Amino acid sequence: MIRIERLDHLVLTVADVDRTITFYTEVLGMEPVVFGGGRRALRFGPHKINLHAAGHEIDPKAARPTAGSADLCLVSAVPIEEVIAHLGASGVAIEVGPAPRTGALGEMTSVYFRDPDNNLIEVSTY
Repeated sequence: MIRIERLDHLVLTVADVDRTITFYTEVLGMEPVVFGGGRRALRFGPHKINLHAAGHEIDPKAARPTAGSADLCLVSAVPIEEVIAHLGASGVAIEVGPAPRTGALGEMTSVYFRDPDNNLIEVSTY
């Protein structure tokens, strides 16, 4: 039987890779990386989000890659109040929250907002 240990990376299909990198680095503090002959990604902790430009995806790819179809939950290292203040200072509108939720490790508090492709981004604290 297979036993999955952790998530290594995921892929976002985006309309504009540069715009996405700017948002995720400036708003969420991720680190831009280049790998594999010029491919681009975002790194945070031991995880990575690979970026595919819509219409120019890398094979193999999702059956129907579409910009704006993701729903991600990210865990913050700072209190939710600091997340809210930073989002406000960055001009990012919170759609929902702070609200109680249940994550992989139990009870957490979350805020929801959109990235430039309208992906739903949830930032949570335990």
